Amino acid sequence: MTKNIIDELFSKGAHFGYSKTRRQPSAKELIFGTKEGLDIINLEKTALAIEEAKTKLKDITSKGGKIIFVGNKAEIKDLTPELSKSGSIFYVSNRWIGGTLTNFREIQKRIKKLALLIKDSETGEFAKFTKKEALRKEKEIIKLKKYYEGLLNMFDKPKAIVVVDAAEESIAVEEAKKIGIPVISISNTDNDISNIEFPILANDRSRSTIKFIIEELFSVIK
Repeated sequence: MTKNIIDELFSKGAHFGYSKTRRQPSAKELIFGTKEGLDIINLEKTALAIEEAKTKLKDITSKGGKIIFVGNKAEIKDLTPELSKSGSIFYVSNRWIGGTLTNFREIQKRIKKLALLIKDSETGEFAKFTKKEALRKEKEIIKLKKYYEGLLNMFDKPKAIVVVDAAEESIAVEEAKKIGIPVISISNTDNDISNIEFPILANDRSRSTIKFIIEELFSVIK
């Protein structure tokens, strides 16, 4: 199984890291070598990390736990909703809103507001208002959807988060650490992964690489 994953990763260029000058010391043990100034990622270790993360995700979701997938990176943000099809996976595909985990009650209020507005819109409740007021509510739905659509029906804090590029999603990572839930990250050689429980080192500039890894991780989630 791991051999198949390694072959797939290689075919998608997952082994290409950044230049050695950009390397974070914490990534050193996961690097195979350097070629023409570029770090080459050890895909055997990447494949093992994927399997470890899958085991963790399967354990969490088999017990009813939920996760949040943070996929804001330009390479895949349009794919994030599609990759988060399971009922156990919520997602953020635009920008992580500070406090999503550490101020969960306030975020829940906004999620519930969005859910109510959508319900009222679909059931014709907006017809009771003036055109101006109905238009205002429709605009509010659009605004709230941008940040919270992927979190609809999230009634409890997640049990883990999966992020693409831990450096870029540092606020989400910090919040997860504060509330004591594990972080699974797909990150390149320029990321400090010393505080990540499940670091998956790979070419996070490659759409096909990220898509493959996410699909592999979420394959164990019902």
